[in-house]
Parts: sequence; structure tokens; C-alpha cells
Amino acid sequence: MTTTPGPPHDALHGALATIAPGTPLRDGIERIVRAKMGALLILGDGPDVLAICSGGFLLDAAFSPQRLSELAKMDGAIILGSRGQRLARANVHLVPDPSVPTSETGTRHRTAERVARSIPVPVVSVSEEMGVITVYAGGMKHQLQDIGRLVDRANQALQTLERYKVRLDDTLANLTALELEGMATIRDVASVVQRGEMVRRISDEIETMIVELGVDARLLRLQVDEVYGEINHELELVLADYPLIANNWAGHGLHGDSPATPRGSRLLTRVPRITPALSAAIVERFGDLASLQRATIAEIAEVEGIDITMATAVKETIDRVTEASILDQYA
Repeated sequence: MTTTPGPPHDALHGALATIAPGTPLRDGIERIVRAKMGALLILGDGPDVLAICSGGFLLDAAFSPQRLSELAKMDGAIILGSRGQRLARANVHLVPDPSVPTSETGTRHRTAERVARSIPVPVVSVSEEMGVITVYAGGMKHQLQDIGRLVDRANQALQTLERYKVRLDDTLANLTALELEGMATIRDVASVVQRGEMVRRISDEIETMIVELGVDARLLRLQVDEVYGEINHELELVLADYPLIANNWAGHGLHGDSPATPRGSRLLTRVPRITPALSAAIVERFGDLASLQRATIAEIAEVEGIDITMATAVKETIDRVTEASILDQYA
């Protein structure tokens, strides 16, 4: 999958992957929940973590689910190192910055959120009364869900993604037809970008579910990759074709009905065996799609790195897509 959720989501996804079903750490956490105990786990033992630790005792022992559940019988936090593969310390009293804001009410959860907000380390809190597992990472809070319910939600989200993807494909096809006729407007491009943003948000949500599900998400991963495909790359090309739209078109005195002139990057990706560097050279030479449409094979071949064979492929591709667009329009 090609989504790029960004640093806060990356931190959360990394933490969720560490405690996903099928991992030894998740096994240990589930043992704690079944025993109706609580726990506060710090997934890191760097200097910044040790700086807020008080008391407890040093372990430096290999991790095992059984050892984790036994250590949870004691008060205090458990410090884990090496991405949850080592038990560093136990029975630790944490002293995070009390001025760090927190929305939690319980002592364990307040401490967990403050630690995760004050230092870049994931924290897992297990509620003793409710058996709820909460992950704090990257300034975000995420409560783990029942696996069966999460699978149902993920499948529903996948169906929604499929519907939005179909609408986005239709909008992209319409934009291509308008581009080839020189009739595209800012509104047409903005419609593609808006629909693309909706697809991206749904995909990000499903990605979080996939990470949380761990080994139980293999089939879901294949389905999402098939649906989502290379849509991120396609949207990046749309923005590359319209740099003003990518950089606040309203600030340039444009409005929705203003003409939108594509540079031609997206269309050139359909040319067989063309590289991004050659595509960029052609765009730089002709400036916009309309000029490229009017260019002859000989003129295209004047671009550095483009031989007659590639120039012919470029011209034939543009003509073929233009003809197909006209046929679709009047079919």
C-alpha cells in the first residue's frame, strides 16, 4: 500500500505493530487482561525514559509473555527495551512533567498519556477493571478493539473505499477528456483532488486497522492493495500537472471556472517504457499538454534523451488517448 500517513500516524502504527496479534508482547498483554490485572508498559528504555523513572529494579532479561504477566502483579510501570524483546525494569514509579496536558482521569492512564506526550516513546496502558488496552504514541491515543468487531469494521471500510475509488476513477477519466479538449477548469481539478483526499483518508483508516489486526489482516491487506493500487501516484501527478492548484490557487486570483492548463505529466505515464526523467524532460521542453499535442515526432525527438522510437511512442500514445476519449464521449 502506498499511503503516507505522516509522522504521528507512523509512530502509532509502529506501536500497534509491536503489540499486534501474533506477537509475543500481545500474548503477554492478553494474559494480563485475562488475569484481570492492570499494567503500564513503556516501549523503550532510552535515557529520556530513564530520566523520568524512580525506584523499581533492574531486570535486563529476555522477554516472555509469562514473565510479563508475572511482573504485572506488582505496582509500578514495566520498562521494555529492544522493541518489546527485552524486559529492562519493573516496579518503576514514573515522574513525567505534570504540566503536560492530559484528557485522562485515571491515574494509570494520565501517567501513560503524559509520558507519551513528553518523550517520543510509545506507552501501553491496560485497565484493570475494564480490561481495555490503550496505546499512546505520536501525540495520539488509540484504544484497541475486539478482533472480530475490528474485522467487521475493516470490511465495511473496504466496501466504502471501493465505492469512492469508482467515483474517483470516473472523475479522473472526465478530467482527462477535458484536458485533451483544452476545456479543463480549476473546479474540475479540485473535484479530483477532493475525491482523492477522501480515498486517502479512508485508506489511512483501513491501514491503521490492518496494523492493529497483525497476522489476522493478511487477506484484508491484499484486498486493499488491489483496490487502492497506485492511486497515490496518480494524484501526485495531477498536482504536478497543476502546480498553482497544489499551491493555493485562490491566492493567485483564480476561481473555479478559471481555465486549468495541464503540463502533461499524467498523460506521459501511459507511454510504454518512458522513465520519469524522460517524462520530466518532455514536460520541461513543451510546457503544457496543448503544446505537446501539437508537436510533431521530429520536435519531440529534439528533447535530450528522446530518440525517434520514443518520440513515436509518445505521439502515438497521445493520439490514441485523444481518439479513445472522443469515442467515449460520443458513444
